[in-house]
Order: sequence, then C-alpha cells, then structure tokens
Amino acid sequence: MISQDDETLSAAVLLREIETLLRNRKRRDAYQLAGQAAVRYGNDPFLLSYFGYLEASVDGRYRNGIDTCTRAIALLAKKAMLGEDDAEESQLAPLYLNLGRAYIAAEKRMEAIKALNAGLKYDKQNKGLLGELEQLGIRRFIPVPFLKRANPVNVIIGRMLRKKRAEESSW
Repeated sequence: MISQDDETLSAAVLLREIETLLRNRKRRDAYQLAGQAAVRYGNDPFLLSYFGYLEASVDGRYRNGIDTCTRAIALLAKKAMLGEDDAEESQLAPLYLNLGRAYIAAEKRMEAIKALNAGLKYDKQNKGLLGELEQLGIRRFIPVPFLKRANPVNVIIGRMLRKKRAEESSW
C-alpha cells in the first residue's frame, strides 16, 4: 500500500505493481492499490482505467467503473490530440480492454464486444483483447448468411477468405 511519506513511487511503478497483482490473481489487493493510485495520480489514464475496471469487477460498482474507464480513454485521447510526449493513440488498446472487462463484469455483453473491437482498431494483435473476445465466444461473420454455418459452401468460402487475409497480413 502507498504510505504518505513515500513520494518516490511513480505512476509507472504503481501501474506495474497493479499489473503484477492482477497476474497473481490478487484482484482485491490490486483494487485497493489502484484506488490509492487514482487518488494520488488522478490524471493518469492508465491508473484510472485499471481502477475503473477493478471498481466494476471487484466492488460491483459497474456504472462508476465504466464511467471511470470511459473518462480514462477520453483523457488519453485528449493528451494525444494535444501532442503530449507520453500520449499516443496506439496506447488506447489497453484502456479499451479495461473498459470491455468492466462491461463484462456488468454483464453488458454487446457493449463489451464494441469496446474490445474498438481497442483492436489501435492494436490488432493485442492478446488481451483477442482473449476476451474469444472467451465471449465471438465468431466471424458467415460468408453466405442465409445458409447454415456448417454448410459446405460457407466452409469453403470461409477457408478461402481466411487464407486470403493471412496472405495479406504477411506482407
């Protein structure tokens, strides 16, 4: 926990600490640390984003958590637009991941899918975003929608499209 006399902890150190706690499945500890960090560094979009996600998933305060995540995205987008050194639009992907997780905690599946897909616009290979979408069971579109997914026409067209996408992405 953050002590009052410890001024050497930067926002980046606290962020790494929160991520470590989450990897070790200590969400309640991560939530407490994120809350203290958000108070201390209220204008850091990454700390706000983690606090919002944890507020929704640990504490059950869904609306506040989603609002906090949304505010973090707006804050980073504004910083990127103003050209601040530490802010780039490509950094929005983890913020959308946390927003998607907050929506998942609130059992708002469609909003979660939209948030996760929005994050993929900034980082198409983000494993967290792709993993959450996979857990939600998102399937690709059906090439010929009036036929069933298992119809051989859809299967063959789907394979051809997947192969074409793989070739295009390898360039």
